[in-house]
Amino acid sequence: MADTEGLSARLSRQLCLAGGSMELGHLGRSLGLNARQLERLVEVEEGRSLVLRPQGEDMKAAVYRSALRLCTQTNPKCAGECGQLHLCRFYLLGNCSRQKCKFYHSIHIPHNLSVLQKYNLESMSIEELRQLLLQNDPNLLPDICSHYNRGDGPHGSCTFKNKCNKLHICQHFLQGDCKFGQKCKRCHNLSDEENLKKLTKWGLDARLVPGLLDTYINAHTLQTGCDAPPQNVVKSPEKKATPGSSKAETPKNTEEICLYFIRNSCSFKGEILICGAPCPIQTMVINLDFDTMTFQSKKVKRLSTPSSVSKPPHFIFTTDWIWYWKDEQSKWIEYGTESDGHASSTLCSSDLENVYQSDETADVKFKAGKHEYLLSFTDMEQRNLHYGTKRRVCRRPVFVSAEDVKKKRSRTSDATKEDKSMPPHWNKGQTPDVGYKLVLLSQSSEEYGKIETMFRRTLRTIRIHSIERIQNLALWEVYQW
Repeated sequence: MADTEGLSARLSRQLCLAGGSMELGHLGRSLGLNARQLERLVEVEEGRSLVLRPQGEDMKAAVYRSALRLCTQTNPKCAGECGQLHLCRFYLLGNCSRQKCKFYHSIHIPHNLSVLQKYNLESMSIEELRQLLLQNDPNLLPDICSHYNRGDGPHGSCTFKNKCNKLHICQHFLQGDCKFGQKCKRCHNLSDEENLKKLTKWGLDARLVPGLLDTYINAHTLQTGCDAPPQNVVKSPEKKATPGSSKAETPKNTEEICLYFIRNSCSFKGEILICGAPCPIQTMVINLDFDTMTFQSKKVKRLSTPSSVSKPPHFIFTTDWIWYWKDEQSKWIEYGTESDGHASSTLCSSDLENVYQSDETADVKFKAGKHEYLLSFTDMEQRNLHYGTKRRVCRRPVFVSAEDVKKKRSRTSDATKEDKSMPPHWNKGQTPDVGYKLVLLSQSSEEYGKIETMFRRTLRTIRIHSIERIQNLALWEVYQW
């Protein structure tokens, strides 16, 4: 184990030659390591260049992980400071048909050699790098159609059907966890005519398709099983942590107003969610068309907090959405209510919002009196199934003023002080209304001993200097649901 760099290079090559992953025992034998050496290698590399996943009942597989990527800029225009490979994407995928391609077709140009040396991958062939990049670079594998994986019929709820550019294949199959097997109603064949055509159009050599399932499974493992940054990632300088501070997991980018900002407890400061909105909805007075969502030929977008049906009840700053239909007198009527001789529908706003949140392209059947209707979220209209009459439908948020938010925030603060749901062993005097507090545990306490025992199960040789408890009431409430 003395030749760490040499072993690291052999590890990367061996895994990429084997399709990006190997069963641990097989990997150890391939590298000529005994059980103790393999255990030591995994201790060093897990979370850096290796991610482990279960394989069978008692075995584990090692998946190779790297921060190496293709440059996302147009290669000839990049100044070379990107730190990523300058390669033709189609060349990497094995199917560049350009006679005089302006992008690089070599991993041996000075820029690429420098990048590969930084990652200790300069001895790799293009075939090995292809496997590495396919499972690590999210821009190289074609996307799976999420709408195909919802709804019934040969194309699920995908309205593009055969014209869809995304793969129509079972998402759980490509994640390696489809519980239906051969009985699954979704496609389990990447080589069928439709998917093969899309993969070829994407630029992938047809000869690579048979091994693509393992690559997708590896990519899913890397996306869901990574807690530590990959090896050789260039990190920006970090500020030294101060008492009472913490590092939260960064959520995905979204176009919703941050709930925690409204509550005065957002730790991301506008980096991910949209902060700066004092209300669940931002409002201003302009003349715009809500049907086409345009303002003077410019497109507009409505911003709000998450829908109330998507969060538990104690998230009080979510947005309530009301669903309306327009009658023959151009009057908007809320679903589930009676008005001017119109019978109440069997579905109310919350029912429709629940369906809409799960599938924005769904068609919903319901009754009102003796009539049956079909509501299309795509067309935003309802149709009488007997007469064929169509009525417009709209979805609008309940208005919330800044004063309403202030009152809710005040009530939440008062309720938090009286809340009895916090763990009994917490120090109530050190539980803030907003944010969190780090509480040092006594080495003689039962809680300290319990946590120390759990650490010792897998980290037997470490020395514990101190253990602190994070007291964050808001996160505790979320954790309970």
